[in-house]
Amino acid sequence: MPIPDNIRKNWIELQKKFDHPVNAIGVKIAESDAKTLSVWKEEGIDQYQQK
Repeated sequence: MPIPDNIRKNWIELQKKFDHPVNAIGVKIAESDAKTLSVWKEEGIDQYQQK
């Protein structure tokens, strides 16, 4: 199920500020949280991570 556009845009803007995966409210995603990490990758948020 895709996430709403407004949440996705906000998530992208937050992710641009961090060099590690963060959720839609800016909290670091734990490596053990496979469900959130899979959504993070499926939605393409990983492309906006600082390098």
